[in-house]
Amino acid sequence: MTRTILEQLEGLDLQQMQFADAPAPDEMPDDGAMSHAITAAWTEISSVLAGTALEQTVSDIGWGFVNAFHRAAEREEKRLDSATDKVRLLLSEQDGSEVAAGNLEEAISAARVAETKLACLQAMRETAAGLYLIDTGHSWQAWGASRTRLNMTAAMVDGQTYLRTRAEQRRAARLPAGTPVVFAGGRIKISDADATAFIDRLFTTLDKIRDRVGDMLLVHGGDSDGLDRFASRWAEHRGVPQLVFRLNLKLGNRAGFRRNEQFIALNPRYLVAYPGSGVLERLVIDAKRAGITVVDRRGPINRAQTATAG
Repeated sequence: MTRTILEQLEGLDLQQMQFADAPAPDEMPDDGAMSHAITAAWTEISSVLAGTALEQTVSDIGWGFVNAFHRAAEREEKRLDSATDKVRLLLSEQDGSEVAAGNLEEAISAARVAETKLACLQAMRETAAGLYLIDTGHSWQAWGASRTRLNMTAAMVDGQTYLRTRAEQRRAARLPAGTPVVFAGGRIKISDADATAFIDRLFTTLDKIRDRVGDMLLVHGGDSDGLDRFASRWAEHRGVPQLVFRLNLKLGNRAGFRRNEQFIALNPRYLVAYPGSGVLERLVIDAKRAGITVVDRRGPINRAQTATAG
């Protein structure tokens, strides 16, 4: 079979072959085709593993699948940053000549292409993340950073406008728009029999808060083994933006308290507190002192469950 295929390939005159409708170098893939391809790839992988000894690895493999698009987007964002730096440099060197103006226009054009590519890769990541959520029930989150999307802007008029727009995009990526609501909870043991009811109550609590805070921004610690994962799942299903503050492990025992300070500094509308460690208890005390409304869900859970860490 292999020999037959090779013989057929050798008989082809590749120089004479015509490749119709080949995309232009700067053309982005069609949104629908892109989504279809990612969905098909995901379906193939999960279906092959289903019913085998590797079925339990779907979550790990799926996380890596989404992360591949995320890493590609990160690399493209670095290219966009480099393009932005070049625009800034050329602006400082403008002398009124046509050559300098032409170089600046080319640099802005290159930055726009990088911006479009970044937005496309992030859209691919979001498609894969949606499939991950459906199959695993968990919201995909990047390690060490919040999952952000580039908000594409209208055509930029000049270099100064481009730099201002890019600066606004970077600020928006660090702190998405919305009224912060902090969710805090540790790692507690919940029996399989109680899990569904517990998650339903947690979702109901967050739904009631969103009814009061229409532009809610959910802030949490991103612990994939703790209660944060349920809050993140809720946000994913409801389309609520998330801001994640992961522990800075370089700070050692100070890490949890530093994150508390970051939470409080946001001046959130509410703190939703579930059982956790002493660091979380400290967060509740500090939030009340700062005049932040605490939605306390620690008591009933502490009697029914066992807090282990967080």
